[in-house]
Parts: sequence; C-alpha cells; structure tokens
Amino acid sequence: MAWRRYWRNGLPGSARSERGRYPYLDTPAGPSGRPRPLAFSHRGFAPEGGENTLASFGRAVDLGFGYLEIDVRASRDGVVMVFHDEELHRVTGTPGLVSARTAEELGGLQVGGGGGIPTLEDVLRRWPGLRLNIDVKSDDCVQPFADLVNRMAVHDRVLLASFSDRRRRRVLRLLDAPTASSAGMAVNALLKLLAPSGLAAPLARIAGVQALQVPETYRGVRVVTGRFVEACHAAGLQVHVWTINDREDMDRLLDLGVDGLVSDAADVLAACMTARSAWPQGSSLDR
Repeated sequence: MAWRRYWRNGLPGSARSERGRYPYLDTPAGPSGRPRPLAFSHRGFAPEGGENTLASFGRAVDLGFGYLEIDVRASRDGVVMVFHDEELHRVTGTPGLVSARTAEELGGLQVGGGGGIPTLEDVLRRWPGLRLNIDVKSDDCVQPFADLVNRMAVHDRVLLASFSDRRRRRVLRLLDAPTASSAGMAVNALLKLLAPSGLAAPLARIAGVQALQVPETYRGVRVVTGRFVEACHAAGLQVHVWTINDREDMDRLLDLGVDGLVSDAADVLAACMTARSAWPQGSSLDR
C-alpha cells in the first residue's frame, strides 16, 4: 500500500513537489521560463593545482560561481577538513593519512600553490552566500559534519553527497533540519533501472534523495539519456552530470534538459552559462 500511495501522491520529499523545503535546489527561472541550470565548480578552480583550497574556491567565486563541489574528511581531532583523498601525498607531497593528523597540522601543509588544507567552517564563514555540494568521504566524518551543519544552521547551503548511501543516510538522520541530498552509487544504479517503469519516485522518497549526480556514461553504459532525464523529472528529481569539461558536451547535455553540470573547467562552464543568460550564479544566493 505504501508504494501505491507514493505513486498516487507523487514524491513528498522531492525538490519538485515541495518547492521551498530544499531552497538549495530552488533556482530562479531563466529566459526560457525553465529553472536555470546549476553550475558546480569541481573542487574550486585550480588549473595549475591547489584543488579544494581557499585559493581555488576564491577563483571560482570571482568567476561568478555560487555553487562548489567539495570533499570532506575528519582530522584526528575531529575537525571537518576539505580534502578529497584518504592519503595526503598526491596533492601535498607529504606521506600519511588525513585522519592521522590534527587540524592544525593539516592546515600547515601546502596543497599545490593554493595554501593549506582548509576546514569546512573556514569555507562556510569566508563566503556566507556560497552553496556547497559536499561529498562526505569517510565514516569518521559523519558526526563532526552533522554537528557543524547543525551548529552553523547552514542546512539550506548544503547538498549532501556520498558514494556510500549508508554513510549519507547516517548523516541525514543526525541533521536537525531538511537538507538536500543526492544519491550514492547503489541508489543511483537502482534509480537508473527503475526510472523507465515509473518507480523512481517511491524509491527516491525511501532513500531520501532529491537529486541524482551521475556521470554521462559508466563502464561503457550510457547513464544520461533524454528518456532518463524525463523520467527523473517526472519523479521530482534533478539530474546533475559530472565531470563535464568540454563546451560541446556542456551544451549538448543542457539541451537534453539536465539540471546541473559539474566541471573542472570552471572558465569554460562560466562561458557556457553566460551564453544561456544563466550567469553569474553567485549574485542570486543572498536573496
């Protein structure tokens, strides 16, 4: 009976059926009358290195971005740090694990030419209007992350993501206000399979997601098609595609109707959005 009720009434927790419940996803309409697509700068704009740093985020904001895709892990002393890898070496040249060092120690390491590893609180306070797509990368970050979001009351500025749906659901249970969320790998796969049958809405409701963030193709299988986008929209779900760096691909996907793009080529994506009268995006965030 529950599945029939969801099918009949639509998706109670979706961005489409409850506009205002998840302001993160409530974008103003563009010239065409459709909601303006979202542009996410992937780990900031770091063409010469320094990903996930205050410098890379500042460059993206200066380009007009109001949405960033970032990653977080916990330090040894339980501080939420903005960093992608489990190990430090790739971007800092320093051996060891993020979780083995204190926040103070991590802040003193250099990430390319972008400065030290920032805390999530640093980023939230530096740009009060900025909205963050945050991938929670480790289990030890679940509680500190939820505590920080609750303490700063930034639920409307966060879209929670994780490749692990189990971890994502743990965070959602700890948050004390509605917070937008995108599906992990398992739920993404199920929604891809079920979308054509019309069962995406009840599954998304049960999983607690309002957006799907997917690659255009995965292991040779095309994920993002016109039919898939239409089915997701019918279920009240937004579709964000990563990581798209070519202008031709950006235009093709936006013409297909996707709701957002994640890109390393922030300057290319900004130019694409400018041509579609959807830029800048940072100026609308303090409304």
